[in-house]
Amino acid sequence: MATAVHGKTILLIIGGGIAAFKALELVRELRRAGAHVLPVLTENGARFVTPLSLGALAGEKVRSSLWDLEDEAAMGHIQLSRAADLIVVCPATADLLARAATGQANDLASTILLATDTPVLMVPAMNVRMWLHPATQRNLATLRGDGVTVMTPDEGEMACGEFGPGRLPEVPAIMAAIAAQFGDKPLAGRHALVTAGPTHEPIDPVRFIGNHSSGKQGFAIAAALAGLGAKVTLVAGPVHLPTPVGVSRIDVITARDMAAACEAALPADIAVMVAAVADWHVATAGQKLKKGGGAPPALTMVENPDILAGIGHHAQRPALVVGFAAETEDLLANAAAKRARKGADWIVANDVSQGVFGADATHVHFVSAAGPEDWGASPKQAVAERLAKRIADHFSP
Repeated sequence: MATAVHGKTILLIIGGGIAAFKALELVRELRRAGAHVLPVLTENGARFVTPLSLGALAGEKVRSSLWDLEDEAAMGHIQLSRAADLIVVCPATADLLARAATGQANDLASTILLATDTPVLMVPAMNVRMWLHPATQRNLATLRGDGVTVMTPDEGEMACGEFGPGRLPEVPAIMAAIAAQFGDKPLAGRHALVTAGPTHEPIDPVRFIGNHSSGKQGFAIAAALAGLGAKVTLVAGPVHLPTPVGVSRIDVITARDMAAACEAALPADIAVMVAAVADWHVATAGQKLKKGGGAPPALTMVENPDILAGIGHHAQRPALVVGFAAETEDLLANAAAKRARKGADWIVANDVSQGVFGADATHVHFVSAAGPEDWGASPKQAVAERLAKRIADHFSP
């Protein structure tokens, strides 16, 4: 770890939360690892740690005001925003995340984040309800779409007495995330094919058959794989999500479109088939179907191509094929059978009878030849990061 950060300059922005005291330990560890730390303390952050302690640990003047003439003369906020190899926001409060996501510049911290072209690592910490709130999740999606790396908070008891995701990750985990910004990309040189979202199967020129898949899990996996250095081709059904940074996106509508796009994307080293593909399409009518006062029109169903099985048994089969199983009963038995039947190496299975589609969290089981592993309930981003790491470990010598 010392090798990764040694000689690097880290600009550390400390937000206003009870977890701010851990930022002092982070400064100490960064200095021990040979990093140079430029501390920026927000007004609310100063309610939890003092500029004196922070400056003493960092060995640098603590900057906090956008309007300090001496600081601006020595190193203005624009220069400061570009003086580091990495900007770390720890703790990244809900307020700081919101202001960064919406491009505000009303204090030194937010102005630095808006003016920088330096990589940014956000380390969130907040109440569980604030973390899970749709507004925070939208802000996270925006930041990640803008190329900001956001760590997943730990789960546990909080200072407020509530329990759940929102705790600041422990300092060793933060150090590892910082080191990863400078370290090797374990999937560099690998091509990953990822599918995401639903498919829409037309009934007539107006109507279609579809499902509730939001695409969030597949997009998160594509982003996580790209973050580990993979070249990622994302074949996306009809969803309204920003394309992850570093990912090549192909938009499709139907299962047949998706199958053709996947075929065209081969060869690949990795295939992660997350999309909720419709099993059937309708032999469509050329005109809009209308009510005629009698029985409803009969719909002739035609089986769609099985994309996962097609990849799993392909002549150009990727070295690692991962499928997803959305089940409503007999979860593990169905997932194991699907893995064998479709030629997948791994299956990630979840029970979708409990309203998983469109949600930001899920409860998955990882099924391989070694048997099932219960990964528990966690945010979809955490599932993506865990799966991407598992894939990277699979290809490690």
